[in-house]
Amino acid sequence: MTDKPLRADARRNRAALLATARELFATGAFFDLRFDDFARLAGVGTGTLYRHFPTREALAEAVYREEVATLCARARDLQATLPAAEALTTFLRGMVDYLQAHAGLARTLATLMTTGAAASAGSGTLAEGSRALEQAVTDLVAAAARSGAIRDDVGAGAIMMALHGIGAAHDRDDWRAEADGVVTLLLDGLRRPPSDTTQSPGRP
Repeated sequence: MTDKPLRADARRNRAALLATARELFATGAFFDLRFDDFARLAGVGTGTLYRHFPTREALAEAVYREEVATLCARARDLQATLPAAEALTTFLRGMVDYLQAHAGLARTLATLMTTGAAASAGSGTLAEGSRALEQAVTDLVAAAARSGAIRDDVGAGAIMMALHGIGAAHDRDDWRAEADGVVTLLLDGLRRPPSDTTQSPGRP
């Protein structure tokens, strides 16, 4: 990156704006306010808001990038501290928690991507984030496969498709229980099947 590091006060202001945006995503009010109101709620000046985020779209994309970075760091931490299969399981289970807590952000990004110039920028941001997250999942899957805990013929792409499907179905009445069930099915399907050399009962 070529951007100059922000001063301490500028970092605080940026963090306050991002925190405000996250709260508005959670309450569903991201589009209900004038963009200038974000500055008031964050306790910063309007000029500060526009210096950091010239548009509502830019603010939403910045939140998304930080969330992806947090998820990728979580994957690395799990891989460094847990057995490979447990790290993968914990990450996938945690993704359901994450999707539930950040449904507002997902809806906001989907809305922004349907509007004019924001669609082009938004699609690039989403694609970049998707690649980073898929790489994190790829690393978890590869480690679990090397450990012998899961099969080695299923790639991270299939897991990402399942996660996307879970997120897209968020409006279902029994979403949480169904989402947990999908992850259970996914993990069961990833387990390495019994060895072909295992003898059947009653055979010599």
